[in-house]
Amino acid sequence: MARRVVITGLGVIAPNGSGKKEYWEATLSGTSGVDKLTRFDSSSYPTRIAGEVNHFNAPDYMERKEANRISKFAQFALACALMAFEDAQLKINEENAHRIGIAIGTAIGGMDVAETQHGLFCKRGQPDRISPFLAIGMNPNSAVGIIASRLKIKGHSTTLSAGCSSGLNAIAYGYDTIQAGKVDVMLAGGAEAPLNPLTFGSFCTTRVLSTRNKEPKKASRPFERDRDGYVLGEGAGVVVLEKEEHALARNAKIYGEVSGYGLTNDGYDIFHMEPTGDGIARAMKIALQEANLAPEEIDHINAHGSSACLTDKKETNAIKKVFDLHAYKMAISSIKSMIGQALAAAGAIQFVTTILSIIHNFLPPTINYEYQDPECDLDYVPNHSRPKKINAALINAFGLGGSNISIAVKRYIPMFA
Repeated sequence: MARRVVITGLGVIAPNGSGKKEYWEATLSGTSGVDKLTRFDSSSYPTRIAGEVNHFNAPDYMERKEANRISKFAQFALACALMAFEDAQLKINEENAHRIGIAIGTAIGGMDVAETQHGLFCKRGQPDRISPFLAIGMNPNSAVGIIASRLKIKGHSTTLSAGCSSGLNAIAYGYDTIQAGKVDVMLAGGAEAPLNPLTFGSFCTTRVLSTRNKEPKKASRPFERDRDGYVLGEGAGVVVLEKEEHALARNAKIYGEVSGYGLTNDGYDIFHMEPTGDGIARAMKIALQEANLAPEEIDHINAHGSSACLTDKKETNAIKKVFDLHAYKMAISSIKSMIGQALAAAGAIQFVTTILSIIHNFLPPTINYEYQDPECDLDYVPNHSRPKKINAALINAFGLGGSNISIAVKRYIPMFA
């Protein structure tokens, strides 16, 4: 019999709030974390807005010296892992440290450290003036390393990078690792900090970002007729996944259950987006099959919904292909309307949001929805949250290079309830 994998801890850092309570309240009320970019002078950039995390103070979670040696994405990952760990009330000792693992996804990694040190190197011109912590700080695996060393975790651990789908990929990896019996517990999620001059500029040059600079809080408008691109964001989401028997043995509170996932690739073109959504549809179908769910049993989709003109249309088409008439009965939300496109962190934050939706029986809104796009004609929970009992849901994320993932989660029901 396959092992059931449950969720017992939640950690989140997002532009509109950190910690499950603050974040959930902000999200339910439709509070946007998108505003004018303050991290650096962006006056010469075509896009001057972003979903910044301005309320985060690294020394609240680590020594100041340690914070100065690691990248912001690793700071976010560690802080979220500590939140999730505390929420799950886990205890680690020599007996169980080898049965607990970590999987963190990131697309950009420590590019903030790399950019800063490159600037200093160009200015000083001497390699011996480079920080000895650069190699660690820019390493995508630094987040896993700092979490493991802080919590003394010694089990199956890895870093995944698959663009914007990386956070959900890490959660799927955690699910597989527990199902395979390699560990009893996984800390899994994604973290990202791409709001740096060079990295941000690279997204600007691709012309995928919104230029609604005068109305930053209205700029991210997934599925809406007048969307003009997405808003880059940052943050992290980390969850505690646990073998059901392990969670029950320690009387842990159980938030929900991961029941399957689908992972596909478009196999199309790394520079151009596949237009039909077939790969997205296949990912959702596989997730449903693995979770043993009929399409009609899905109550909600927490969508990729980035506010990109083509992607939103693709996802809508994919949903229609999989769900047929039921597509018009489901509630579909995009939290990126409030936090922006936080790359690998986005899928992990979506996962946390979906679990909170199941717990609280409420759907998060898709804000800034003013005019219907004729090609995006489903129920996107426009502008206001609404009550809804959710028994089963999908979370979607798509990444650079055509990577698609859809994870199915359920309301937790004990076997002998």
